[in-house]
Amino acid sequence: MANILSGKKGIIFGALDNQSIAWKVAERCVEEGAQIVLTNAPVALRMGEVNALAEKCKAPLIAADATSLEDLENLFQKSMEHFGGKVDFVLHSIGMSVNVRKGKAYTDLNYDWMQKTFDVSAISFHKMMHAIWKLDAINEWGSILALSYIAAQRVFPDYSEMAESKALLESFARSFGYHFGTAKKVRVNTISQSPTMTTAGQGVKGFTDFFGYADKMSPLGNAPALDCANYCVALFSDLTRYVTMQNLYHDGGFSTMGMNPALVESK
Repeated sequence: MANILSGKKGIIFGALDNQSIAWKVAERCVEEGAQIVLTNAPVALRMGEVNALAEKCKAPLIAADATSLEDLENLFQKSMEHFGGKVDFVLHSIGMSVNVRKGKAYTDLNYDWMQKTFDVSAISFHKMMHAIWKLDAINEWGSILALSYIAAQRVFPDYSEMAESKALLESFARSFGYHFGTAKKVRVNTISQSPTMTTAGQGVKGFTDFFGYADKMSPLGNAPALDCANYCVALFSDLTRYVTMQNLYHDGGFSTMGMNPALVESK
């Protein structure tokens, strides 16, 4: 079977280490025939691990603060120069909450930190699409994708204001998806992924306990990072040309469950 991303070019935001979903996505895109550019904030790049991924994928590594329109425009301009044309797909895999990191209770949040959370985790997605739109940087039938979480729809107390960030992220996908679809035949979607053992995920209080809970609640169990990467590849491919403005659950069935007897029996 031919590689389903053969000839396609894309940009992957947010690969940090080999636990990152974005890291797995980058590897799978290249395995499926794509050429990619990797990008992350300068502070993340200084940590050094992503250099190994760039070397493995034969991909340029371009620093960009995703909250800066100037940095984003520079990223897309340099990427198009590297590729000799427009991109076909983009992954936004970015999220950060200072309040969560500092252990601030949801009922006593630092609002300056909350603004930072929204800017990094959600508004950066709108800014990314703004830059793509302004520079006409994506080909027709291209695919823009961001990673979300079910806390956008349901209450997970320790996820704090990241829940609102994900709700905003999903709203941006729908709203910008209309404009991209109408004007450029480009699709925009979000994937609501299972709790995943990433560096970021494990920073959430009680994550290990919740990971186990979600795994028992889901008929198929939690979806691993590699399978999420495979789903991303499918959504970047021409096999999903008419899927747009959707929040797509990739969670082993967790989002549809009310109660699983396995949880009761395990007590």
